[in-house]
Amino acid sequence: MFNEQIKDIHIGNFIKQAVFEKNIELTRICNFMECNEDEVQKMYTAEDLSTKVLLKLSKLLEYDFFRLYTYHLLLYTSNPIAKKNSKAIRSELPQFRKSMYSTEIIMFILEIIDNKEMTLDQIVAKYNIGRTTIYRWMAKYKRTEK
Repeated sequence: MFNEQIKDIHIGNFIKQAVFEKNIELTRICNFMECNEDEVQKMYTAEDLSTKVLLKLSKLLEYDFFRLYTYHLLLYTSNPIAKKNSKAIRSELPQFRKSMYSTEIIMFILEIIDNKEMTLDQIVAKYNIGRTTIYRWMAKYKRTEK
């Protein structure tokens, strides 16, 4: 389920779920977002939203919706070997720490291994996560490869 939701992110569903869980009234959302009820309903059905709207909703609902996209990038980016072959270009963009794996991602990967849905080699190939990293997770969370 987690894998499917992250692979094809439908942000409106996540927003609707967060509103339900936080029990936020529609009038409060409308006031905060400066919109009407129909526009909020459209947000619930939207597959994607502008970053400005998503940032406001993240603040209101106290949930980092952007992290969903980060998870997607971590799990479904291109092969790192191709990146090594490209020329190193100095970027003006902010550089972030490499390790962005959340507990949810780690537990998801370990669950795949535990349930024998994929082998360690398959996980390394598909998700571009280093073998050593996975072994560290196994040790930290007291799991062994079955």
